[in-house]
Amino acid sequence: MSATRYAYLGPEGTFTEVALRTLPEAATRELVPMVSVPVALDAVRSGAAAAALVPIENSVEGGITATLDELTTGEPLMIYREVLLSITFALLVRPGTKLSDIKSVTAHPAAQPQVRNWMAAHLPDAVWESAASNADGARLVQEGRYDAAFAGEFAAATYGLEPLVTDIHDAVNAQTRFVLVGRPARPAAPTGADKTSVVIWLGEDHPGALLELLQEFAVRGVNLMLIQSRPTGAGIGNYCFAVDAEGHIADRRVGEALMGLKRICPKVRFLGSYPRAGVALQDVRPLRAGTSDAEFTEASDWLARNLDGRG
Repeated sequence: MSATRYAYLGPEGTFTEVALRTLPEAATRELVPMVSVPVALDAVRSGAAAAALVPIENSVEGGITATLDELTTGEPLMIYREVLLSITFALLVRPGTKLSDIKSVTAHPAAQPQVRNWMAAHLPDAVWESAASNADGARLVQEGRYDAAFAGEFAAATYGLEPLVTDIHDAVNAQTRFVLVGRPARPAAPTGADKTSVVIWLGEDHPGALLELLQEFAVRGVNLMLIQSRPTGAGIGNYCFAVDAEGHIADRRVGEALMGLKRICPKVRFLGSYPRAGVALQDVRPLRAGTSDAEFTEASDWLARNLDGRG
């Protein structure tokens, strides 16, 4: 395995590269762009890279399905940390291009919901085509295949383009969440401001089946931050659920919730427990009464005493 190599969704000039370079260890790693999320994650599986940074969620459209599906299937991988990045787009064009010249635009599919209204107002007749990434869209404009690309302004110099319009966003304060993914290993110790990600498969479909899964978290006071259904590929109506929960697998409330899910679900895939990005320990909401590790331990001790006849 190449311990010094980190893969990321490329080519050069993507928001993913910018997010990766915010990590302190990126300065001492070889950063290798990959053509797609599956290729980046397969580089980790094969040992060609120690880890890969990929987008997993944005604040406008929710989960990035390509990443969720890759983490759900195939050889298991694990999330070790997350990065939040504020997103605004620039309209990148070849030098000399005017707004009235633009008949075709391109970008990653996740960008379209974030610029749809701006495009309707300023480029109502332009045709949209999806690219593998926003930077790849810039490369395609450089090659003359499209008239313009929505990408980060920082990508303009890399591809010999000009930012015709900057600071484009339909939603103010839009963010994308990226995750650093590696091979499974022992999770880092809890920080007190953590997140746990799992994928859960439903068993027999019946009324209240999803509610039963959610109750495993609810009765233990575990707050859910994301839940998204994804088809399993086994036919219409067969779904699994990607879940992000507050807390760490080492926290009693989270660990017991996962054990409860393991008892009632045909499959549970643990994707990692890792620090929450942008959340300081003092900003973490207080635990509900009865859900701290100390209270779980007290309850276990009470049960043991009664089993021993000590009351």
